Formats: sequence, structure tokens, C-alpha cells
Amino acid sequence: MEQLLQKIRVDINKNLYLKDPFSSDLGKDIIAKSIWCIKEYGLEHFNFKKLAIEVGSTEAAIYRYFENKHKLMLFLNLWYWGFLELNLVMGTTNLTDPKEKLKIALKILVNGPISSKNDYVDPAMLHDMIVEEAIKAFMTKEVDEDRSKGFFSTYLNMGERITEILKEINPHYNYPKTLVSMIMEASLLQRFHANHFPTLTEAPATEEERLAFFNELITKAIN
Repeated sequence: MEQLLQKIRVDINKNLYLKDPFSSDLGKDIIAKSIWCIKEYGLEHFNFKKLAIEVGSTEAAIYRYFENKHKLMLFLNLWYWGFLELNLVMGTTNLTDPKEKLKIALKILVNGPISSKNDYVDPAMLHDMIVEEAIKAFMTKEVDEDRSKGFFSTYLNMGERITEILKEINPHYNYPKTLVSMIMEASLLQRFHANHFPTLTEAPATEEERLAFFNELITKAIN
């Protein structure tokens, strides 16, 4: 399965980029270095000038691929959620018990992708960047316009897929979408708190403890 995930490319809404970044070596380098730059500088202090220095090219060259840093950040963010969905699909292909499927889904949300390798993006580095910066790509004044253009499809698809698993376990539970969206956000936020606000949380010191917390939370809720 990991070999298949290594070769997979996530399809992202074409309106997020001006030129397919994976169509050239420069574009691939822009994606790889942008993950590092955003993680290093934070989205507020990241710009195409800094990225151009890392890539060894010009700002003008980067603008041929992405209109602005918001579109680039959305591209990376939605690539991440699309890759998580593919990890979930492959990780649950041969499972029939929805409770086992849910365990896989939670593990992917909390710990990140099953596969640590991919030919297009470094999943581990992307996961680390998403933990620190993801919310800044969604909570913007343009969010409704971006949603109307279909930008968030991979994020929404991941939520729908996990929601269906919850419905399999308990079709009478009234709030499956609400619970899933909360878990998707909190799986990242709790690690952020562990890194920066440790007094706000008791159990995120390790991935195992965070996973145990979310398993307990979602199991009690739906039962």
C-alpha cells in the first residue's frame, strides 16, 4: 500500500494555480521549498521573494505558477487533505467492520498519513506545516468565494467519508458531520496546543495519547 501511495498524485482544483506546478522541475521545487518556507517563517512572514531565494529563481517565475501566497497555501492545504483521503481509502479497502475503519480514520487524522513518502510532496513535512499554519488558509474573508469555486473539495470529501463511517456504526446519531468536522480540526489543534500552549491540554504529549483521547471522545459520543 505504501508503494502505491508513494506514486499517487492528488488532483487539486485547477483554478488554484496558473500553471501545473508538477509539470516542470521548477514547479516541483516551488512546492517542496514552499512547504519548508511556510513552516520556517509562518504564513504571515512568508512571501514569494523569500521563496524565490530558496528555489534559486525569480519572483516572476513563481507568479507564473501561483497568483498569490493564499492560493499556494490553499493548494498545499488541500493537497494534504486529499492525500489523507487516499490514505483512508487504501487503509480501509479490505475492512468491513466500520469500527475498524474508524480506528484507521482517527489514526490518520491524529498521526498524519500512513505513507511517509510520496513522489510529489514530502508528507511528513507537509503534516508538520499544516499543524502550524492550516487554519490561516481557511479562516479568511474570501472563504465563501473560495468554497463557491470548489476549492475545498478534498477537505469536504474527507469529512464526508468519515461521516459515512459514523453512520454505519450508529445511523441514529444526530450529529455525525458536526462531530467529524470538530475532530478534523481538533486533531491538528491539539498538537498545536501541545507545541505552544501545553497548559491547555492534558494528553497530547505523544501521538498515542492524543489518539487515545480522540478514540474515547468519539466512541462515547456516538454510543
